[in-house]
Amino acid sequence: MAEHTVKAFDDEIQKLRGLIAEMGGLAEVAIADSIDALLTQDSAKAQAVIDNDPTLDALESKVDKLAVRVIALRAPMADDLRDVIAALKISGIVERIGDYAKNIAKRLDEVSGKAKIEPVTLIPTMSEIAKSMVHDVLDAYAARDAELAVEVIKRDQKLDNFYDSIFRNLVSHMMENPATISSAAQLLFVARNLERIGDHATNVAEMVYFAATGTYYSAGDRKK
Repeated sequence: MAEHTVKAFDDEIQKLRGLIAEMGGLAEVAIADSIDALLTQDSAKAQAVIDNDPTLDALESKVDKLAVRVIALRAPMADDLRDVIAALKISGIVERIGDYAKNIAKRLDEVSGKAKIEPVTLIPTMSEIAKSMVHDVLDAYAARDAELAVEVIKRDQKLDNFYDSIFRNLVSHMMENPATISSAAQLLFVARNLERIGDHATNVAEMVYFAATGTYYSAGDRKK
């Protein structure tokens, strides 16, 4: 009976990880497609990102229910409990990452057909950094890889630097070209959403670090 219980628990943990991986894959696609839709003015692709968001919501609900079931029926301890709690929290964060991608897609109508704005050339690179952070932090979660989680945390500074650069460039552009203020402001929101995606990936990385090591990643460690 004990062996059966352990097997059942292992299966449930693997199912939790599988659901998180599925959510992460959908979030990555949503980020890439929302940016591509914005740059190519593809309204159909932007709408697809918006329409697919409920799928992430449904998966988050599945993770929540399974995690609560595991805690209630298995009463996991120590490492196992950290694993389940991490899955519970990470699913909520990944769902919010999907919301940020959806928000980017919704900006398409506000910039569609408007004059080309030079600072927009920085956004694809910024989105690649954000997407890679999401991808790598979920790999770190699946492998319980504390070192990869730390690398993702440190990468967040690069994303912040991109946001600062885009912010300065767009503000300067708005001052020099008042007619583009509306479109430029929407691009600022896009850059801000990407920056927030990076922040959320960092939050996941800190949870992965705790789940893997049993200790919290401190602010001082970021400087190492």
